[in-house]
Amino acid sequence: MEEANQQLWQAVLGELELSLSKASFTTWLKNTFIIENEDGRIVVGVPNTFSQAWLKQKYHTDIYRIIQSKSKERIKEITYKVQTVKNYCQEQEQIKKTIIAEAKQFQAEVRTRPAIGEQAIGLNAKYCFDSFVVGKGNELVHAAARAVAEKPGLTYNPLFIYGGVGLGKTHIIQAIGNEIQRHSPQKKVLYVTCEQFTNDFINAVSSGRTEKFNATYRTPDVLLIDDIQFLAGKEGTQETFFHTFNALHQSDKQIVLTSDRPPKAIATLEDRLLSRFEWGMIADISQPDLETRIAILETKCQEKNFPLERDIIQYITLNIQNNIRELEGALNKIIAHHQLNHIPPTLENVKKVLFSISSASKQSGAVSARQLIELVSEFYDTAMQDMLGKSREKRFAFPRQVIMYLLREELRCSYPTIGHELGGRDHTTAMHAHEKISGLVENDEKLRQEINLIKQKVYAH
Repeated sequence: MEEANQQLWQAVLGELELSLSKASFTTWLKNTFIIENEDGRIVVGVPNTFSQAWLKQKYHTDIYRIIQSKSKERIKEITYKVQTVKNYCQEQEQIKKTIIAEAKQFQAEVRTRPAIGEQAIGLNAKYCFDSFVVGKGNELVHAAARAVAEKPGLTYNPLFIYGGVGLGKTHIIQAIGNEIQRHSPQKKVLYVTCEQFTNDFINAVSSGRTEKFNATYRTPDVLLIDDIQFLAGKEGTQETFFHTFNALHQSDKQIVLTSDRPPKAIATLEDRLLSRFEWGMIADISQPDLETRIAILETKCQEKNFPLERDIIQYITLNIQNNIRELEGALNKIIAHHQLNHIPPTLENVKKVLFSISSASKQSGAVSARQLIELVSEFYDTAMQDMLGKSREKRFAFPRQVIMYLLREELRCSYPTIGHELGGRDHTTAMHAHEKISGLVENDEKLRQEINLIKQKVYAH
């Protein structure tokens, strides 16, 4: 494949050289090459951003025409990526070393679990649709999950579920698997975290057992992967997941993925994976409203056989709003307080327990302005220096305005302080940004979800 790409690009360069001056050809086209050529989409490597811009603006039409004339398939897209020939070759030669290095880096985080096989599929029977409390924030996800469980491989494939920490993503993805197993026990359902997938792949490459890995991951009728954002920055793992995805999807096997952010917000995710994640349905889980939190807490009390008065449940849910995990954690703390100290769960005693949780959270979870800037920069896949810099490009200016909005809303910073934190800007700039984002949040559902996700990261920090 590389040889064919090289021959194709040499033909392109040969024709362009005939119509350009030697100076122009050397300046803009020397050290260019084809990085990728797949499904009619071609990525051309260029040595710097100047060449990238020039080829896009001046020579793109000619390059497209020449490549199309020499290709049997229709060329859908040609893009230009800054990457030197030397670096590209080094990357290709070092793929295996990189993968093995990833193994060492994440070895300490490998989670103990049973061996993958016909009987050990990673599902936990406690996660089912009956115990999943449906509310405004998750009704779309619940409906989509039900549809997938009824007709796996035929409806919403893949199903991509995203939302903040502790909102029920693991519950709903496992409920899909358990429901399919209940109705169709002959179907093979495999649930893993993305971290597990990554480490299995790394171990397979290290030990030369990739065939066994492929047999494990490319044969299930249903593949459920939790926390797919873990793929970010792992080129080798993304490559094998791409082929795993294709093998399953082409065989009408169901794929369900969860993430803490939407596909477009996953940093360094390859475009070909991004496009595949968008093939089916993308559904988000947002923070539960008060009624849903009350219903969830009542369900948890029933499960734990620990009844609480209605006014106590309402007090807890009014004070614990971020996610379901925190809600259950508070209930566990109340139960432990009752059992260990033999103190009845009265409203007054529950208030004391929640106060201790709140105080500990504030002491350990306080976020500085700089940390918030880092979190937003990471979320929008931009560099810190760009957030603090002077560029007015939309890809930098908009995240910068979101930072100003959050500094005001969450940390209660003054406008002069916000301006100072963002590279010494005038306080009126901070005021304008806060007003603009406040207005957009009212009507833009996508932005509202993004800001909620960022807030959840801030408070989970």
